[in-house]
Amino acid sequence: MKIIDVEQGTPEWLQARVGIPTASAFDRIITSKTLKLSAQAAKYRYELIAEWTLGHPLDSGTNAWMNRGSDLEAEARNAYEFLTENTVEQVGFVTTDDGLIGCSPDGLVGDDGGVEIKCPGAAKHVENMRSHDDYRIQIYGCMWICERAWWDFVSYCPGFSPVVRRVERDDEIIGKIEKAVRKFVDDLQAQKEIMVNG
Repeated sequence: MKIIDVEQGTPEWLQARVGIPTASAFDRIITSKTLKLSAQAAKYRYELIAEWTLGHPLDSGTNAWMNRGSDLEAEARNAYEFLTENTVEQVGFVTTDDGLIGCSPDGLVGDDGGVEIKCPGAAKHVENMRSHDDYRIQIYGCMWICERAWWDFVSYCPGFSPVVRRVERDDEIIGKIEKAVRKFVDDLQAQKEIMVNG
């Protein structure tokens, strides 16, 4: 694990991610429900190759939900720290030792844990009270890359009680994610070679 000391959301953070598959998009490589190859994998690979070729992100724009998350994340982190008595260490971008795969954790907790914070609208928050399945590939991907034993999923929406759900490490699921992502990276590297050598 390597930590790149950049502030999330900055141009430096965006640049650190160029051409690298990240945990937030692992569900475009392997599906959350079946843990099988996603139909979106080829398109995602093309996007990463285009970024790598150009040397910058394809789209650094934001949308209303991303802005909401940015606006509420500090408040949500404070609520999480208060409820759990955990201290969250904010980090920029974390990669595997080879630098080919990465993630942007919402925080690391002690030596063993991490946290993923979502700030959805009211209806999605109610759904998150029942399940974190939509985010499970991202959570296990972060656990793998950051070499952690557990990860807390947090859903935060003003007007509701926060959801805090501990996800314990599952090496079988992480193994399937790692295998799929490593295969994806092998294909990505092969495509880059073709781009360079013709």
